[in-house]
Amino acid sequence: MNYWLMKSEPDVFGIDHLKAMPDQTEHWDGVRNYQARNMLRDQMKLGDQVFFYHSNCDVPGIVGVAEIVREGYPDFTAFDPGTKYHDPKSDPEKPRWYMVDVRYVRHLKRTISLKELKDMPELEDMPLVRKGNRLSIMPVSAEHWETILSLE
Repeated sequence: MNYWLMKSEPDVFGIDHLKAMPDQTEHWDGVRNYQARNMLRDQMKLGDQVFFYHSNCDVPGIVGVAEIVREGYPDFTAFDPGTKYHDPKSDPEKPRWYMVDVRYVRHLKRTISLKELKDMPELEDMPLVRKGNRLSIMPVSAEHWETILSLE
């Protein structure tokens, strides 16, 4: 099993939105970075666990856990000119962008803030806390996963 962190803005699509979806499941669309796309397409597998991270808010941090319930498939929003994620260079026959489906597992007992994570020496090599890392999706080691869950 792999572990991941996926960022989303809570006013756009937060963990409460995911929990409220039918079957508490939704596709994770709109990723427009090639490195993150490759993780969605090639590395995320059924059953992988995900930290749901709220970004661009008063207290950015990890707020819950989700799981991958459908592996990478073409992001259909790229083909639709009516969506904000439309990419005219993406072709259904040769898709450029991918997404996965995630299902809500649970809220954390509390938000574990980015500041708190940055202050922990045992997480210093975690991509999230490295300076300049702005990816919306990133791998989390099993060791980091357990350390973060122990903070609840």
